[in-house]
Amino acid sequence: MPFRVLLTIFLFAFQHLALAAVKPFSFRNETIKPGTKRSMLLSVVAGRDSTVIPVTVFHGTKPGPVLGITAGVHGYEYPPILAAQQFAQALDPAQLSGTLILVHLANVPGFLGHRTDVNPLDNKNLNRVFPGKADGTITERMAWVLSNDIIGRCNYFVDVHAGDAPEDLRPYSGYYNYFDQPEASEKARQMAVAMGFPYVVQFGNEPTLKEESIYCSREATKRGIPAADIECGRLGLPEAENVAQIKQALHRLLGHLGLTANKPAPNQPLLIARRTTISSTLTGFFYPQVKAGEYVYKGRTLGHLTDLFGNHLADVVSSVDGVILYMSSAPPISKGEDLFSIGNIPPGGQSQR
Repeated sequence: MPFRVLLTIFLFAFQHLALAAVKPFSFRNETIKPGTKRSMLLSVVAGRDSTVIPVTVFHGTKPGPVLGITAGVHGYEYPPILAAQQFAQALDPAQLSGTLILVHLANVPGFLGHRTDVNPLDNKNLNRVFPGKADGTITERMAWVLSNDIIGRCNYFVDVHAGDAPEDLRPYSGYYNYFDQPEASEKARQMAVAMGFPYVVQFGNEPTLKEESIYCSREATKRGIPAADIECGRLGLPEAENVAQIKQALHRLLGHLGLTANKPAPNQPLLIARRTTISSTLTGFFYPQVKAGEYVYKGRTLGHLTDLFGNHLADVVSSVDGVILYMSSAPPISKGEDLFSIGNIPPGGQSQR
């Protein structure tokens, strides 16, 4: 028998043995065979109102971890939602080692209702009600489904966000760091670094997570699952540059976790362990004098506030040295609303990147 024929038979037999070593992935009432994907709408019912959550499960041909990705927890944050759509279209499950559970759009009512933070069906913020309730309002039931059917099935998890309508934002990744979870926190840090953003923000930095999870990715952390966040996109704009950056970050993460063979190039981001929030002391108009991503020093004027007639009331001054991670860029402002989130960086710290 010719060598080429023998080689073909061997490769065919090897491929089938490899597929046989990977069992089908069961998800809800669906069974996904190795090397295939399945798209479905998860129903959120058990109440007067209902909605769906679009999900695609990619099951690889080789053993590996289960990674969960959510986009669109806030329906007005378009770059993550568009990136999820394009990422799903391009991903080949036959090339995966492990399983990917991709939530294309976690908050369909918020997306279709053009709402920035809340679900118009009950006016609740999905990213403030985790782990949710099986018998709660519609948003609480959505969180319950995401917590148990998505996050609870994962070995790793990433939640993708962006700046919505009034928020100018500098892209960054982040993760939760709790001292009683050193292994999970370190794996989460490695995930955040691997995605290739110039800044990595630490959340938590406390001995333990005592309260409810509240946030989507922190629900994973509370379960001991290494989790990271992406923040990429600004002002609710569907900018192609941000969509591409998110897709690149997700591909790097898949390589880092071993779901694909494409190991990401090393990245040396600046770690931000502390943030400072500057809130408005007045209601009226806000006029910023800086942009997201700028490095500011303590004492610098960042903008000013006026009353409804345009009369100058107060300057907004930075209380720290650091980089503006995100900020309000729209004129209307109410007392107590956040104007700036500044990642604390001492003078000269920018050069350490």
